[in-house]
Amino acid sequence: MKIAIVHDWLTVYAGAERVLEQMLMCFPEADLYSLIDFVPADRRSFLQGKKARTSFIQHMPLARSRYRQYLPLMPLAVEQFDLSAYDIVVSSSHAVAKGVLTGPDQLHLCMCYSPMRYAWDLQHQYLREAGLDSGIAGWLAKWQLHRLRLWDLRTANGVDGFIAISQFIRRRIRKTYRRDAAVIYPPVDIAKFSLCESKEEFFLAASRLVPYKKMDLIAEAFTAMPERRLVIIGDGPEMRKVRAKAGPNVTVLGYQPDEVLRDYMQRAKAFVFAAEEDFGIAPLEAQACGTPVIAFARGGAQETIRGLDDEQPTGVFFKEQSVPAIKAAVASFEREAARILPGICRENATRFAPERFRAEFKAYVEAEMDRFCRPGDIAPRAKAVP
Repeated sequence: MKIAIVHDWLTVYAGAERVLEQMLMCFPEADLYSLIDFVPADRRSFLQGKKARTSFIQHMPLARSRYRQYLPLMPLAVEQFDLSAYDIVVSSSHAVAKGVLTGPDQLHLCMCYSPMRYAWDLQHQYLREAGLDSGIAGWLAKWQLHRLRLWDLRTANGVDGFIAISQFIRRRIRKTYRRDAAVIYPPVDIAKFSLCESKEEFFLAASRLVPYKKMDLIAEAFTAMPERRLVIIGDGPEMRKVRAKAGPNVTVLGYQPDEVLRDYMQRAKAFVFAAEEDFGIAPLEAQACGTPVIAFARGGAQETIRGLDDEQPTGVFFKEQSVPAIKAAVASFEREAARILPGICRENATRFAPERFRAEFKAYVEAEMDRFCRPGDIAPRAKAVP
């Protein structure tokens, strides 16, 4: 069987690229396609020696740094990949990869990290944060996103089977495409995060400093609790806003190397996470260190953290992205901290190890291919949701 894996774009080693890495380990003979490939030579180990076959966007002006501005051209670009020689096509998609063209004798499976958030349910939030919620530029952006939604919905019909990275994304796929999906949780490199049972008197928050992560909200909440210490690790466009809300008890370290982040994760009293994430790798990395998580009770966090209502909790949830809710959750955590054991946190995180992902992903592909090739059968599709 000839296999092609199509990834949206290759610029960094982040969450989707960690999944891609494991896919390539499952099928090392697969050919790799991507709209662009600008991963530096010293950071390409996750691609296992592969160079992606790219689209015309690779050669457009400023594509290396401003590739997102070519979003209106991406549907056209991904449709130019000639995949007719392959038996199985796996799209690794949070944007347009699932829009590749396949035929009736090809099995197309989509690892869907999410339908395009900025084109669907979070359009208004993204436009507001980009300053495009009004004016001529705003109307042009809305028109482009409208056309993108039509294309995105049409191309969902070319997918034979959807894989969601969480039950949360499974619900988003159902809402957007009216299709069901299997759930295979992404891999978390548990081996890089060792258990530490000795904790120190500080809380940790770490992520990119972008609006939806709500890092400024965490800083504001802890500034209102001067008796508690918070360390923030990360960099991004919200840095000035975060620093402005950080009191004397809040230390903003900015970007730190992985080994420094791991050290703080291991020693922290708890990890604070206020984003609504599709899955959320950082809270699991913290649990792998034996560190409890105080998290917003939306998105993938509800599937990776055991709250106080569990017999063996690994964290505490808060139900609103607000300063009072975070303060109440911190107080609740400190009252119940004796119930949250480092060993249990670590044990919970091991459920998401890379070995588990590879086994489930390979079994899924093989089962779908078996059904697809069964004599007399019509190519299977994830069933439509009425």
